[in-house]
Amino acid sequence: MATAFATYDLSIPTQTRGPSKGLDTRRLMAFSALAIPVSAAQLPIINFLPSIYAQQFGISLAALGTIFLLERVWGVFADPIVGILSDRTRSRFGRRRPWMAVGVVIFALASAALFLPPQGVTPLYLGVALFVFYLAYSMIQIPYWAWSGELSSDYHERTRVAVFYNVATAVALLLIMLLPAAIDQLGLGDDRLKLAVMGGLVLLALAPAAWMTLRAFPERPSPDVSPTKRLGFLATVRIIAQERLILKIILSDLAVTMGQGVRGSLLLFVVAHYVGRPEWGATLMLTQFVFGIAAGPIWLQVARHIGKQRTAIVGELVQVAINLSLLAITPGSLALVISLTIAQGLAQNSGNVMLRAMVSDVADAHHQKTGQDRTALFFSAFSISMKLGLALAVGITLPLVAALGFDPKAAQNTSGALTGLLVVFAVGPALAHLASALLLRGFTVDGAASSHGNAGLQRAGTAYR
Repeated sequence: MATAFATYDLSIPTQTRGPSKGLDTRRLMAFSALAIPVSAAQLPIINFLPSIYAQQFGISLAALGTIFLLERVWGVFADPIVGILSDRTRSRFGRRRPWMAVGVVIFALASAALFLPPQGVTPLYLGVALFVFYLAYSMIQIPYWAWSGELSSDYHERTRVAVFYNVATAVALLLIMLLPAAIDQLGLGDDRLKLAVMGGLVLLALAPAAWMTLRAFPERPSPDVSPTKRLGFLATVRIIAQERLILKIILSDLAVTMGQGVRGSLLLFVVAHYVGRPEWGATLMLTQFVFGIAAGPIWLQVARHIGKQRTAIVGELVQVAINLSLLAITPGSLALVISLTIAQGLAQNSGNVMLRAMVSDVADAHHQKTGQDRTALFFSAFSISMKLGLALAVGITLPLVAALGFDPKAAQNTSGALTGLLVVFAVGPALAHLASALLLRGFTVDGAASSHGNAGLQRAGTAYR
C-alpha cells in the first residue's frame, strides 16, 4: 500500500470536494493508512498474546483474564476523557492531529514492550504494558474516528469512509497473519518468533502510515465553544445516557465485539487441541481476513440498497448461523473448519462497518438538535464498547474454559474439557451476535433523516466542505 502513495502529493489541499462529488479516493486511502499498523497490533494481542504468554511465560488463564478485564475498566474512564479533551482542543494543527501524533509515539513504545518482551515476564509487566498500550490506542483511535466522521456530511459517503477504514483494517490483519502462518507452514514452530515478527511489522509501518494519515485531509474548522458550554465528567456521562440511539449502538457493538473476542481468544486452542491441527491455526486466521477484505465493498453495496441498520441486522443474523454451525466440527474435520472460516470472513465486516458509520449519523443529529459538536465524545463511548467487549470476552471466556477443565499446557485434555471448549467457542459468539441484532431494532436515523439534518447544518454554515 505504501507504494501506491509514493508518487502522490499528500500536502494538505486548500479545498476538498463536497459530499455531493465524493471524497477523493486516493486521499481516502492515505487517510486510512494509519489503521493498518494500529489494527495490525490488535489481533496478536487478542488472538496470540494470551496463548503465547500462558505457554511461554507460565501466566495463568485466570491472571490473563483479570489483566485484560482490569485494563478495560480503566478504559471506561480514560476513553471519555480523551474524547472530551479532543473535542475541546484548539491548536493550529487542529483538534484531532495533536492527540494522534502523541499517541503514535506512546503506541510504538508500548508495542515494543508487548511484542518484544524480556525473559521472566510477570503479570505486573504485562498489566503495565497493556495499560500504556491501550491508553495510546485511545489517543489515536478516538480522534481518528471523530475526524473520519467529519470528512463528509453525506449519509452514504460516511459509509464509504467507514468501508475504506475497514478494508485497511482487513489488509492489516492479512499482512500480520501472513507472518505467523508462514512460520507455521515452514515448521519453525517458535511462538516468541511469531510475536517478534508481528511486532516488527507494526513498528516499521507506524511512522509512514501516521505521516500519510495526518496529511491526507484538512480538519473541519473547530466550532467556537464558550467556557459555559463545557461540561464536567458526570454531566458528559448523562449526555451519553440520554442519547438513546448512541446507547443502542454502544450496546450492539459491545455484543459484536464480545462475540468476536470469544472466537478470537479460543480459535488457536480449538484448532490445536480439539481439531488436532495446530499448524493450521495462523493459516485459518489468515484465510478469514483474506475474505474479509473482499467483504467490505459487498456490505457497502448492501447498505446502499437497504440502509445501515438493516444491513447490520442481516449481517449479525448470518453470524449467528455460522457460529452455531461450528458445533458440527469434529476432531480432524479440517475441511468443515476451513469452509466456516471463509463464511466468517465474508460476514465479519457487516456489523463493525455499519455501527461505526451510524455513530457519525447520530453525532450529526445531536449537533442539529443541541448545537453542540460532540463527535469525539460519542466515538469515545463507542470505543469503550469495543474495548469492554473484548475484555469481557477474554476475562470471562478464559477462566470459564479453565473451570470446564481445559488446560492449554496439558499434553492431553479430557473429552469433557474439549467439548466444553467447543461449546463456548460456538455458542458464546452466536448468542452475542443475536443480542446485537435485537438491540438494533428501532434505530431511527436513516438516510432521509440524516440528509435532512445535514441540510440544516449546512445552512448554519457548520458542514465540512
